[in-house]
Amino acid sequence: MTNPQGTPSPEKLTILGSTGSIGTNTLDVIRQLGGLDRFNIMALTGAGNIALLAQQAIAFGAKLAVTSDDENYLALKDTLAGSGIQVAAGKSGLQEAAAMEADWVMAAIAGTPGLEPTLTAARRGANIALANKECLVSAGDVFIRTVNHGGGTLIPVDSEHSAIFQCLEPANKQNVERIVLTASGGPFRTFSREQMAGVTADVARAHPNWSMGLKVSIGSASMFNKALEMIEAKYLFDLRPDQIEVIVHPQSIIHSMVAYTDGSVIAQLGCPDMRTAIAYALTYPARGKIDVERLDFAKLARLDFEAPDEVRFPALRLARTALQRGGAQGAVLNAADETAFHAFVDGQIGFLDMAEIVEIVMDRMNDGQKADTIEEVFAADDQARIYAQEVILQKQKAA
Repeated sequence: MTNPQGTPSPEKLTILGSTGSIGTNTLDVIRQLGGLDRFNIMALTGAGNIALLAQQAIAFGAKLAVTSDDENYLALKDTLAGSGIQVAAGKSGLQEAAAMEADWVMAAIAGTPGLEPTLTAARRGANIALANKECLVSAGDVFIRTVNHGGGTLIPVDSEHSAIFQCLEPANKQNVERIVLTASGGPFRTFSREQMAGVTADVARAHPNWSMGLKVSIGSASMFNKALEMIEAKYLFDLRPDQIEVIVHPQSIIHSMVAYTDGSVIAQLGCPDMRTAIAYALTYPARGKIDVERLDFAKLARLDFEAPDEVRFPALRLARTALQRGGAQGAVLNAADETAFHAFVDGQIGFLDMAEIVEIVMDRMNDGQKADTIEEVFAADDQARIYAQEVILQKQKAA
């Protein structure tokens, strides 16, 4: 788009989840790509970090700032008083932000709360830079159908899916044999189950390679993050379950690979930095110039690979089960995982209990329940959380 003077007009951008890891990195990428000369920030949303949200909104001239927590509305309003920036809160505020006229929406709200506003953006035809796994894990068919109907473009922001997206040759989609998602193995890659049984949330959140939010960091430690990525890949790239492979790659240099029927394997490499995938999403199909560490191949002593251990990390097995069963099992897995995660962080259950709880709930809800509508998705999500909480209480009583 160009203005009457013939120069490109700034692209309108909304960031759902601007105060988290993806959101703050997105704003850094925007600075590097030209700032407000290239992007016109429509809305920024956050949760409890009101000071940071307000600082971001002022610095980037956002039209609207939204806190997802209704109780923080007055604090945000007071902080932004006199700035001219509109303020909103809660679910309705998130929906207002998603509905604003923005060319691009960075979907970076963690967990199921990010699903509804991202769907709202997709319905009106916004281009979606997707960093929220749950949109596809819980509501894959619904979400893809909504994006296609709206006419927007869907670009993955997860480093692994961004890598696959970059390695896929559209003309050879039918010749894809499999995709290979790489996993660092997290902080417990060499731990035994006995060692993992006693770890705390503070220990589990310390990722060896990536700087991420709490949910993703602990998901990496349990490999539930990779389990969600397996399901996400199925919908992003229209794959069969047997075409999705996971390999442990501790160095996190190869971000993922695509293997073709002629024996060729195309990989995307780079230093572990989310800004690379974010920049690619925001500049697609071109590539921008950003200041991230460059690979020095002379200093790469080795690249290691190993098969994942699905006994120590059963999340991967549970993802395959969800893919094979279909229906609402993705929503069930995700809801039970989120519930178990919060219980682990709160010290109510142990690290290994998370996968056990998810499996119990998945088996209990393996009744062919569909997820063809958003109402069916939320019904399965609600029921899975109830069942997961019941199992957590049972474990607490037995302890």
